[in-house]
Amino acid sequence: MTAQQLKNSILQLAVQGKLVPQDPTDEPASVLLERIRAEKEKLIKEGKIKKEKNPSVIFRGADNTPYEKIGNAEPVSIADEVPFDIPDSWEWVRIKTISSVVTKGTTPRGGNVSYLDSGVGFLRAENVAGFDCLDKSNLNFIDENTHNNYLKRSILQENDILVTIAGTLGRTALVRNEDLPLNANQAVSIIRVIDKYQTDLLFLILALNSPTIQKSLTTQKKITAIPNLTLEIISDCIIPIPPKNEQNRIVSEFFKYIPLINEYESKYASLDVLNKSFPESLKKSILQMAVQGKLVHQDENDEPASVLLERIRAEKQRLIAEGKIKKDKNESVIFRRDNSHYEKVGSTETVIEDEIPFEIPESWEWIRMGSLLQVNPRNTLNNELDVGFIPMPLLEGGFSNSHTFEMRKWSSVKSGFTHFADNDVVIAKITPCFQNRKSAVIKNLPNGYGAGTTELHVLRDNTKLLYMPYILLICKTNDFIINGVANFSGTAGQQRVGKDYISSYLVPLPPYNEQIRIVDTTWELINSVSTLE
Repeated sequence: MTAQQLKNSILQLAVQGKLVPQDPTDEPASVLLERIRAEKEKLIKEGKIKKEKNPSVIFRGADNTPYEKIGNAEPVSIADEVPFDIPDSWEWVRIKTISSVVTKGTTPRGGNVSYLDSGVGFLRAENVAGFDCLDKSNLNFIDENTHNNYLKRSILQENDILVTIAGTLGRTALVRNEDLPLNANQAVSIIRVIDKYQTDLLFLILALNSPTIQKSLTTQKKITAIPNLTLEIISDCIIPIPPKNEQNRIVSEFFKYIPLINEYESKYASLDVLNKSFPESLKKSILQMAVQGKLVHQDENDEPASVLLERIRAEKQRLIAEGKIKKDKNESVIFRRDNSHYEKVGSTETVIEDEIPFEIPESWEWIRMGSLLQVNPRNTLNNELDVGFIPMPLLEGGFSNSHTFEMRKWSSVKSGFTHFADNDVVIAKITPCFQNRKSAVIKNLPNGYGAGTTELHVLRDNTKLLYMPYILLICKTNDFIINGVANFSGTAGQQRVGKDYISSYLVPLPPYNEQIRIVDTTWELINSVSTLE
């Protein structure tokens, strides 16, 4: 339950007479309404307010059915209009019955050009902040002459109840003396009760904000280009009226809950943020455990990664000798000696212990991405060959391994685009696609080859000895993303990860069979976590 739902529940209890107990010694609401009617007649005779053409009186018949008598017409049942039962000491009444004025504001001549930097405050719907609150932080102003003359009809008074009738419908506020002088535009309706001493204005505001009455108002809205409430809808709105003393008790009790509701809202918001972020955080944790060797058990029967690397190096030497790939001048070998990690490039050895981010199992090895894989290879193909073309929108992001492609001739995409082939890993290098984990293992391309957006880095296993979905997991880890962002270059909005970052990234390499187990377990867990979203 959200804080608003909790507040609505309490409001509904309040207007149904279920928030505080009834006191049999309270003067019933029927007597209160008689006094209001008498005061209204007095004001009409004095010429202070206009006479109603069809005054409404709502009463309950012998069978407790609510009836309404309008003017001189015969009473009719309004049972279908009354939304719920109320205590015997309460009465139903229309807003217009207890009001001397139900009107709305006016727009000054000239519209927005009439607004000033100071003067008389001019309310719009956005200033009616809800319940009894006015928001004057973004208030417009008009001059006193306009206020007192052209907009005389909508001069606001202390204790006026405001209801928005355009924009966000049904939001309320109460005008207090310290807010004056004020005027209002046509999106704000004004309810001025006949006798503020006979009705608790805050109770009326609670009633207008209750879910049932809000629904009654908004379902009657006039459908125009901008849906709105008419003054007739506001005037005819039917609300429950308790005895005056019970009104006071209800208001007092309700506002005791407000600090608790606010505290609940704060904690609910924090929990909501946690709930929304939890699945992604859990996926990041799963990936991190996977590449640290903590997700699946090591199998002593697996060929260790050191042997795998020797076979990879031997295969690369064969391909170099055959002229199929070029020799890497920066070929790196990382090894352990005296409980420290060393890196050998050519004939130079360097201690890199401070670069090693975490411990890995003994059967694993560290290796630079560029020494394991070819970064950003090029394809040499027949111009008429059908290939796949992948612009950035066709590469899925997040914790997925998916892409689609368009069919193209190689001649149309071989220049000015990134080259790749089946089993390559592609990684978006530009912000925000990089942070959004747009990356995948390429598969099922026409004839096994393709090209795509220039904003990709490509990793290729020329030896065919690696399980490339494991390399994809590396590229989706939080460590890879965060460090990549830290190494961004380029102008704002066009920042990207460079090739050097990709080539020098340290890969924790498991035995081949363990790579497969890790990938299978990781995607199984990530798919399970996705059901929480």
